[in-house]
Amino acid sequence: MTSKTIFSGRLEFGSARSFEQVIKMFQHRVENYYKNEIVLNFEEIFNEEEYALDIPRLVTQSEDKTWRNTMNLLEYLAQYAIAGSLSAWIADSGKILKHRTVEPKGDKAAVQSFLKGRELTKEKGKEDEAHRALSRAIEKFERHALAYERRGYVNFLLRNFEDAIYDYNKSIDINPNNADPYMGRALVRLAQDQVAAAIPDLEKAVKKSIPLQPIYWKARRLKGECHLKQEEYDKAIFELKLFTKRQFTSDNPNYAHRRRAFFDYGRALMAKGDYDLAVQAFNEALKLEGESNESQEIEELLFRGIAMQKAGKKGFEKDWKEAANLGSKRAEELLQAIA
Repeated sequence: MTSKTIFSGRLEFGSARSFEQVIKMFQHRVENYYKNEIVLNFEEIFNEEEYALDIPRLVTQSEDKTWRNTMNLLEYLAQYAIAGSLSAWIADSGKILKHRTVEPKGDKAAVQSFLKGRELTKEKGKEDEAHRALSRAIEKFERHALAYERRGYVNFLLRNFEDAIYDYNKSIDINPNNADPYMGRALVRLAQDQVAAAIPDLEKAVKKSIPLQPIYWKARRLKGECHLKQEEYDKAIFELKLFTKRQFTSDNPNYAHRRRAFFDYGRALMAKGDYDLAVQAFNEALKLEGESNESQEIEELLFRGIAMQKAGKKGFEKDWKEAANLGSKRAEELLQAIA
């Protein structure tokens, strides 16, 4: 069976000696184990100057056997890498059928320090330990782009924003094809209220990821929010329309942000005078129970009422009364104005 397959990522081997050995092993296994039945082309994936196996993005069609051969080969080579990560997907009609990640897991100090630091970033209160472990990984291998990215995230959590920017910049300099440090740098800019500065990084995060990855949709949603804040309504509508049309499963990190996205989409449509569509967007937001706090629900009712009134629809007074009962002064004022 032939399927759409996608490969993206990078493995670092650290030295000319290791790199030469990996090339020899690659050629030997391709010819003798897999009889040239793999997806990858030798000339297109090896970066001799940086001692790396580098696949910014490869989209192709392949047989199941060819996919398995390729993944087995990559996993074999990864044991000789000192840093990096590769992801591969089999997809059909936008749905993931198979997904595998390949990364070094050997006993090299840089590998173990990174893996330890990455796990510690997931534990609240372990930020200092994570920072130390990731710094050790960088000391052992100074071109560890993923360690810089994760340490940038730790610095972001600690609100060491300048240090976070430094780490994200270093990660991007080493591997400009990874979406994560662009997203991280954008989040720092947003925390610093530098909305315009965040947009180019969010654009990069979109370009360096694929729609099968949660980060792709997170970047689109945040980019839409930024354009809304900048009063760039056409751009906001473009991004938020894409996001709200996407069907997310409950285990996808973007699932929890659907209600806010519909609300922001409605606000952008209102600003352009598309009141009927705005009402539809607010309706969708209010259908999604459990993803909102009371203050957001007040805003949703208030804005839906305004959109309904401007669209010439009935029912706007009911929304304003409900919002007023929840404590909205603005809704009270609007009700008084039509009394």
